[in-house]
Amino acid sequence: MNKIGVFVCHCGLNIASKVDVVEVAEYASKLPGVVISKDYKYMCSDPGANLIKDSIKEFDLDGIVIASCSPRMHEHTFRGVAKDGGLNPFTVEITNIREQCSWAHEDPAEATQKAKALVRSAVSKAALLEPLEASRTPVTPEALVVGGGIAGIQAALNIADSGFKVHLVEKEPTVGGRMAQLDKTFPTLDCSSCILTPKMMEVYHHPNVDLLTYAEVESIEGSIGNYKVKVRKKARYVDIDKCTGCNECASACRLAGRVVDEFNMGMGKRSACYIPFPQAVPLKSTIDPNSCLMLRFGRCGDGPLCVKACEPGAIDFSQKDETLELNVGAVVIATGYDLLEANRMFEYGYGRSPDVITTMQLERLISSSGPTHGEVVLPSSGKHPTSVTFILCVGSRDETQCSWCCRIGCMSALKHVYLLREKLGEEVEINICYTDIRSFGKGYEEFYRNIRSKNTNFFRGRPSEVRVKKEGFLIDIFDTTTDKLFEIRSDMVVLVPALVPRSDSQELARTFKLSRSSDGFLLEAHPKLRPMDTFVNGTFIAGCAQGPKDISDTVSQACGAASRAVGILSKEELENEPLIAWVDPEVCVGCGVCVEVCAYSARNINDVTGIAEVDEALCAGCGACVSSCPSNACTHKNYTKRQLVRMIDEVV
Repeated sequence: MNKIGVFVCHCGLNIASKVDVVEVAEYASKLPGVVISKDYKYMCSDPGANLIKDSIKEFDLDGIVIASCSPRMHEHTFRGVAKDGGLNPFTVEITNIREQCSWAHEDPAEATQKAKALVRSAVSKAALLEPLEASRTPVTPEALVVGGGIAGIQAALNIADSGFKVHLVEKEPTVGGRMAQLDKTFPTLDCSSCILTPKMMEVYHHPNVDLLTYAEVESIEGSIGNYKVKVRKKARYVDIDKCTGCNECASACRLAGRVVDEFNMGMGKRSACYIPFPQAVPLKSTIDPNSCLMLRFGRCGDGPLCVKACEPGAIDFSQKDETLELNVGAVVIATGYDLLEANRMFEYGYGRSPDVITTMQLERLISSSGPTHGEVVLPSSGKHPTSVTFILCVGSRDETQCSWCCRIGCMSALKHVYLLREKLGEEVEINICYTDIRSFGKGYEEFYRNIRSKNTNFFRGRPSEVRVKKEGFLIDIFDTTTDKLFEIRSDMVVLVPALVPRSDSQELARTFKLSRSSDGFLLEAHPKLRPMDTFVNGTFIAGCAQGPKDISDTVSQACGAASRAVGILSKEELENEPLIAWVDPEVCVGCGVCVEVCAYSARNINDVTGIAEVDEALCAGCGACVSSCPSNACTHKNYTKRQLVRMIDEVV
């Protein structure tokens, strides 16, 4: 007969405030197979761990039940404790009497009875647990970083500096991301390019970084330590080894100044052949296949002018997309964010007047490399505005659009106030319509107070409408600070839109088998304890792919994600989780249903035997094959039907 030990945790008052822990421990001591039952205030602490280890040795236990918080929190902790005590770590059963019991009930008597039932159920399963051994697989000491913004660049550099090769994949022709579009950064007003460009050059020239710009990940297979990745490297139609970055092809192009410039947020025009911005890395031209006459129609007048203008002969219209196959041990996703389409907030006039712009468009107007070379003018007339009104939280903190705070909007608007004063002088009137000013970072509150003293009108409230007039705009706003209704006349309106997940985030999540939270951003494994991890082991997230954040927080998270990846790459081999599926060859008929439902490509039908096999390195133990197998040949180790039925019987 198995000898089971039960250990009930108070978790301070998290459990003990509703559950009579002493009574539960005493009750457990009388259950069949239980030879010892103890309670302790913090079972995950050193004294609690020593209590468990000593009990394992003293009573020669075959299995233990820990009644505590969610196994997501401390399952690995208690497995380690069991192993140190001489017990197989997979004979540990954790029953959750915190989230699923104490926190779910108001009546202590009911909570205590439920805790007893949960412990009774766990003990019945523990008696049937089988000792398991983890298999081991070698680790490929290379990493994949997806996204070449500041998060991806920082993560790639950290991993590369640790001595491991990194493949940095960026879908645009250059790295830099959103930060490359900024003129200054708050609250120190450092030049964005001055901070970013050295990082871009460093990642470009680093011997351990394989920079793949104008490329996208098409598929990924495998598991932690051994991923097989297919990357499509799109044709630039320019030989980057020959291209000198002189940009003569752009000047000669027949479509020069006629193609919408995405980098400048539509505020300017470019050629079909272009370099996104002067500090682009790599500084190589790219031909846009959606605009180029030669690529669209097979002819360009009496011959492509870009070819004639290119002295090195770098233009090559015969180029095709390439597919690269990479083997990596860890993945970092740093794909950034999009801005809410401002025309969704129809009442603010975006799209109805060219003088209603977004903060990112204002960034490009202010920037010396922007379409107006740093001169802030009205897009409609080219004149300097005499009055500028900022509307914050456009779509943010709005249940009909985006319920979350964009985190950077307030400080971005305050930064622009400072820069507009520099550009336009003290004569320009500046109004800020805000819901709440959120200045949470280091030095942010001081920056806010400084801007507030610079002859700026602050209105606490949301404008009901921006009325477009022949000359300028009329904005009605009720200021909740003064309890007065104001009418603002303004030449230019700057909207501060919400930060939203990238438009391709759903496809990205599907490719990498990642979860997304209700807001659409990629979901972390635990918001506090594993903020860089995902539910896919070996895949980490950084920056605004996880949620809105400023540059400093983005860089911090990128460093954290890189360190998590290095922790994997630095090992020669990894243990595979043994709690996976198993196939009974005597029962399996080789129907292939399990192969179809497996989301991790961990199943195949053996060509010789005709039965299903499980790749232990790929299996994630999700149980989809077990529930779908029509012949009941699939079993999940230590989650067998016999075990689960006995648990249910004990509860009901």
